[in-house]
Amino acid sequence: MARMVEDLVEHAAEIPATMRAAVYRGINEVRVEDLAVPEIGPGEVLVRINTCGICGTDLKKIHTGSHSAPRIFGHEMAGTVARTGEGVDRFAVGDRVMAYHHIPCGECYFCRKQTFAQCEVYKRVGCTAGFAPAGGGFAEYIRVMPWIVEGGLVTIPDDIPFEQACFLEPVNTCYKAIRLLALEPDETVLVIGQGPIGILLAALAKRTGATVLTSDLYPERHRVAALFGLDRPVDARSDVAQAARAATEGRGADVALVAVGGNAVIQTAMEAIRPGGRVMLFAQTQHGEAPFDPAAICMDEKTLMGSYSASVAINKDVEALVFEGYRDGFDLTRLISHRFALSEAAAAIELASHPQPDSMKIVLQPGR
Repeated sequence: MARMVEDLVEHAAEIPATMRAAVYRGINEVRVEDLAVPEIGPGEVLVRINTCGICGTDLKKIHTGSHSAPRIFGHEMAGTVARTGEGVDRFAVGDRVMAYHHIPCGECYFCRKQTFAQCEVYKRVGCTAGFAPAGGGFAEYIRVMPWIVEGGLVTIPDDIPFEQACFLEPVNTCYKAIRLLALEPDETVLVIGQGPIGILLAALAKRTGATVLTSDLYPERHRVAALFGLDRPVDARSDVAQAARAATEGRGADVALVAVGGNAVIQTAMEAIRPGGRVMLFAQTQHGEAPFDPAAICMDEKTLMGSYSASVAINKDVEALVFEGYRDGFDLTRLISHRFALSEAAAAIELASHPQPDSMKIVLQPGR
């Protein structure tokens, strides 16, 4: 016992006074800077980041100026507990963890309706590496606030790589959308876009027993999709709606999942589904106007729906998908195409902002 205490004290002493972080300083401006390691208070945890994925929402904030500067973004993050605050007894120094950056109150009207992303507490970010809380995963250390420690800090089993664990949050968002669709085994699903999120959506749809068609411009992405058993590729340069009809005796797909930004593709999705079918918008996170035929909603009884962010109600299911799935071959690290050191954050963000045929999930790894 005495040795364990000594080890913990020694580990705590190793925490430096300063750290490196990729700081958002204004539209299209991210700089790697030296900052103080965050101080933690009662009920809080300090986590040393091992891996943090770059998400499309991070890029949107960087490029549109939707959030005030300075901030440190990054929320697809996994690492190791470096220090615990007073009253924290569920976690100890050295524990391997993943942190959700949003957790709802569980009591408001929206929570009672399980529309968690609309809860005011959920909208508060509970992880920071400094400045206004914004996730903080693009840094060496993050401070995890009490309500996240209580409901959104997940222990990673010893046999699961950090790179796999950092997919918990994006898998949650995708699984939420699949659950909302209530897919049946006799249905056909078209997933438009085969970036990392599109492949996750398609792979999760396939696990329901549905037939899944995947549309993308790049053969390189179809080859990655094939690693997840997605063997019905559609060339996005062709007539995608016609391909969906050809695969369904002329009816059209039962569901079209839109996993790429840009509103023009919504019309393609609407044309690709059968009367009574559903279109799920997953990547349309910027306000604007989108043309589609209102008679398709009314007379053809097509449903246009959306899904945004994660659901705390499925956290345990997602842990099973990611952790047990890894042991059974659902290896999400195959989606990672590029790994960058924190010092290379600008190059990583540039590549993620301008995807190439061979680029998929881009991650930052401060320890590299």
